[in-house]
Amino acid sequence: DHSYAIMVTDVTVAQYVDFLNAALADGTLEVNGDQLVGFYPGDAFHGVKHEIEIPAANYIFVPLNDPASRFPFDGKTFSVLAGYGNHPMTNVSWFGARGYCGYYGGQLPSEAEWEKAARGSMDDRPFPWGESIARNNANFYTSRDPFEDMATFGSRTTPVGFYNGKTYGRYITLDSASPYGLYDMAGNVWQWTADVYAGQHYRYLRGGSKDTYDMDLRVWVRNNATPTYYSPG
Repeated sequence: DHSYAIMVTDVTVAQYVDFLNAALADGTLEVNGDQLVGFYPGDAFHGVKHEIEIPAANYIFVPLNDPASRFPFDGKTFSVLAGYGNHPMTNVSWFGARGYCGYYGGQLPSEAEWEKAARGSMDDRPFPWGESIARNNANFYTSRDPFEDMATFGSRTTPVGFYNGKTYGRYITLDSASPYGLYDMAGNVWQWTADVYAGQHYRYLRGGSKDTYDMDLRVWVRNNATPTYYSPG
């Protein structure tokens, strides 16, 4: 039996800003040029072709002064960009995602843990809610939700838990929870996972995003990036 607890939605901008301010104040994080950095103990290095060594050092958690960020920094304190407090955190590296979890005594889910949380263990459903996907199940490319503005790459996330069966104005959502009651396991933003694989410096993301097509929201689809990578979604 492998039991574990996991958040019901993505970490919000407001939640992450609380972490940034607390960790900056107590010295866990520090400003280094145009980055906020924190310590990582490093990975075992196997010398595999194309593998990049990641030694113990300070690494980027979030960029500072990036126009795509929803967490303005005035040189001393982070704040939440108006209207985005309940949206998922974006522009955060793998180190930043891992660091948030560790600060509160948790950890990122492994890929296996993430997939179990996303679809349960009773069937092989491709999506958290079942066998097929409709436009109002999740936030993906051209899903036509009220927040979709194709003219602005960085602003098209929906609030966490948005696809819960409620009606927002004229937009009717479908209740798209996973069998364990988790929301946002498909679409909106890619989610970092914990695994560090021998001979690789890449980290893996799951769940698809607002910028991917509907078939990329299937629970077994993987994406990867270097752990210093961050993006608006």
